[in-house]
Amino acid sequence: MKITLVTIAVAMLLMDVCADIQPQKNFDLKRFAGKWYRVGLAYSSPSFARYRSKLTVTMGIVEPKENGDVDMTLWDTQSSDCKSKLYTYKKTAMAGVFTYFSSRHNRVKDITVIETNYTEYALIFKHKKFNKEYSQVSLYGRTQKLRPELTEKFKKFAKQHGFPEDFILTPTPADNCPLVGQ
Repeated sequence: MKITLVTIAVAMLLMDVCADIQPQKNFDLKRFAGKWYRVGLAYSSPSFARYRSKLTVTMGIVEPKENGDVDMTLWDTQSSDCKSKLYTYKKTAMAGVFTYFSSRHNRVKDITVIETNYTEYALIFKHKKFNKEYSQVSLYGRTQKLRPELTEKFKKFAKQHGFPEDFILTPTPADNCPLVGQ
């Protein structure tokens, strides 16, 4: 019952989240290209709670294409295996906002680069619609360990946008995926 009430409360708070999410001003895809680590995650899905302890840092390579789309190769650990996935993020009319088709969820998802200094960190907002709306905020870093004030900035942003403390985490580094540790 408590989980149901928390889920309903989170859903209500997040319904208005998309309205005030804006991309990085003057977003520069070429400067954003390269290696990134997902070092923070806030997710509104109620099923997220059961996977919290299994999440580790993931690594991705952002490769811009000539047409403005992006290839994103992600390395992740699953069942003590190191796996890569390739996603193609389609550009939209707004710089810093992309869409992609999730074969796992059979849905199109929106991705917005909210804030980045290009050399150290990025805040990314992901939104998807199923029978309900779900949102995710990620903290990306050029390294696996960021300054504490950047981690706090991410947590504060997530809380301000309706994510409860239990839905915000900073995963541990992946020690069984040599690619991620690079």
